[in-house]
Amino acid sequence: MTVTKTKNPEETAALAYRIADLLDGNEVIAFFGGLGMGKTTFTRSLAEALGSKDDVSSPTFAIVNEYHGKYNIYHFDMYRITSWEDLYSTGFFDYLDTGILVIEWSENIENALPDGFIRVEIKPGDGETERIFEIEGIDL
Repeated sequence: MTVTKTKNPEETAALAYRIADLLDGNEVIAFFGGLGMGKTTFTRSLAEALGSKDDVSSPTFAIVNEYHGKYNIYHFDMYRITSWEDLYSTGFFDYLDTGILVIEWSENIENALPDGFIRVEIKPGDGETERIFEIEGIDL
């Protein structure tokens, strides 16, 4: 596990860029962490680092947003997913092995995540904008 502290959104973006350099286009990145922890900021920077010019926003109501760049990126929000039936209705399993899946609120689907996923747990730090990232599944 790698533990990294960021002091502001710019440092969170730099961390996303570091991770983007290590991806081969077929990963599942699962975020764990509460509201306002920087999941969408991280995803926006990851997409940008991978050459996407698409507008990145939280897919709260759409469930999944798609971004194009070096790789296809599928950005899921699982906040409202509470059952296997809900998960199947998102088409989640159809997206596996088709690009990079970035999943917000992975707590709600943890038992459905594939082997080898990248776990990114985000916790608040000492300051208002400080975040602690605990990352497993990729060597930084």
